[in-house]
Amino acid sequence: MDKFGSIKRTVWCGAARMEDVGREIAVCGWVQRRRDLGHLLFVDLRDRTGILQLAFDDQTDRAVFEKALSLRSEYVLAARGRVRERSSKNFDIPTGEVELEVTELQILAQSETPPFEIVEDSDVNDVLRLKHRYLDLRRPDMVRILQLRHKIVKCARDYFDEQGFLEIETPMLTKSTPEGARDYLVPSRVHPGTFYALPQSPQQYKQLLMVAGVDRYFQIARCFRDEDLRADRQPEFTQIDLEMSFVDEEDVIAINEGFLKRVFKSVLGVDIETPIQRIPYREAMERFGSDKPDLRFGLELCNISDVVANCGFKVFSGPVAEGGSVRALCVPGGAKAFPRKQIDALTDFVKTYGAKGLAWMRLSDEGATSSFAKFMTEEETAAILSRCGANTGDLVLIVGDASNKVVFAALGALRCEVARRMNLIPEGVYKLVWVTEFPMFEYSEEEGRYVAVHHPFTAPMDEDADLVETDRANCRAKAYDIVLNGTELGGGSIRISTPEMQTKMFRALGLTDADAQERFGHLLTAFKYGAPPHGGLAYGLDRLVMLLADAESIRDVIAFPKVQNASELMTNCPDTVDPKQLEELHITISAAETE
Repeated sequence: MDKFGSIKRTVWCGAARMEDVGREIAVCGWVQRRRDLGHLLFVDLRDRTGILQLAFDDQTDRAVFEKALSLRSEYVLAARGRVRERSSKNFDIPTGEVELEVTELQILAQSETPPFEIVEDSDVNDVLRLKHRYLDLRRPDMVRILQLRHKIVKCARDYFDEQGFLEIETPMLTKSTPEGARDYLVPSRVHPGTFYALPQSPQQYKQLLMVAGVDRYFQIARCFRDEDLRADRQPEFTQIDLEMSFVDEEDVIAINEGFLKRVFKSVLGVDIETPIQRIPYREAMERFGSDKPDLRFGLELCNISDVVANCGFKVFSGPVAEGGSVRALCVPGGAKAFPRKQIDALTDFVKTYGAKGLAWMRLSDEGATSSFAKFMTEEETAAILSRCGANTGDLVLIVGDASNKVVFAALGALRCEVARRMNLIPEGVYKLVWVTEFPMFEYSEEEGRYVAVHHPFTAPMDEDADLVETDRANCRAKAYDIVLNGTELGGGSIRISTPEMQTKMFRALGLTDADAQERFGHLLTAFKYGAPPHGGLAYGLDRLVMLLADAESIRDVIAFPKVQNASELMTNCPDTVDPKQLEELHITISAAETE
């Protein structure tokens, strides 16, 4: 191998063009492939910007030519030479009209044969890719994703700076104030028996910055939540986090619509329409069965509870009598698109969301057939079809349950599954929507109490302020989520800013005044010294990049992600540590945990 130094890069591999013909340049990178034609030798050299063909021929110095013959895939090179026009052009790549006539060549590092080929759209399994992530990140599609992520972050910093926001870092070692997901805990060596928590979000600190008079704050914030993973979840993730003083919902939404408009234009060249559509939470659930509605297609839900309340089919009338509902999804053209076998598959699908089954009606030229015809009169069946607006060729899918939560979950997911199977979801379309007026509380069967839908610092809507203590089931919050194509990009709220209302909120969540003081005394005390009205929002940066990059998982947009069990395959973490480290931290691991 050669010592680096005599050849210093002057241009990126992907930058060479016809206007550079005759110019001497130097490039560095990795060997993509080598083609030996006897008296001609071509090497594709790759860096993060693209590929440049290196040419070696009869005019090449013999020592340089011999060195080029030894090159293998993923060797690291530095090369100097003169740019010349290619005799055989490749218009599939930006540099395909030129090549580098090499006069000097250095081999800076050799490489073993990689476990998979470094190519675009590799079909290698995820385990192998993540085990060798440093190789996976060399692939052009992964490079583009990292560049996209960088552009989004830069766009955020530029935009919020223009709007008067200050970028301020908040602590990574914080106090554990569990309310929601589990904390990652960090033991303190200096204070035996005590623990820091890694932040689930900078929520309390950014509110305290508003009390401090910062007025407008933002941060590219690292956050940690010890929760089960899904395709769009990671134990550590990044937020674009912001907070503003002297604002209401309209102010926060306006600032963020400006940001989204800037991001889509700068990164994708797409002009999004503003103001962005808004849908109250209850309407979103009624129409789409989801608080994250995908508006790229229709297929809205239809409430038929009143139509079937007194019918003879107990599967329908029973849930209504128990306080639940029966709702339908009318699928235009679905009669032919979904034969009985596929309807059975859809039945299995909704069962995964808690539904007990799926009733159906198919309309053809011969009339209506259904899974429940013998249990209902023709008039009752006709009333359902009329309410759904069903026509010949349509398929009506129905779910009923004593729990509206189950009905919405099943039909909301079914709506998207049907659209996917019928190819109703257009590509390259971005549908943004604000979902507003979220419930303040939801009842947790697991904990046997009401919990905050967002977090315990969200303010109630003015007209619902008294309901915090008297009717938590119907109390609405000054909360808002921004949704893109059925995925939540971010969420926020106007915050509680008085110690009195914050104390009421803690009591509503089942905390005693002593518990609230122990966990959140710093916030309650701060509010006594003049807190401005304030609110904010946090975007999931990883989700935003995933959607704009059209990636399947946030693992594809994070440089070094974790897998389903929260481990990292490349470094094999988490891992055991030296017993001396545990001793210094005053930690003992039980024998059962090591088995």
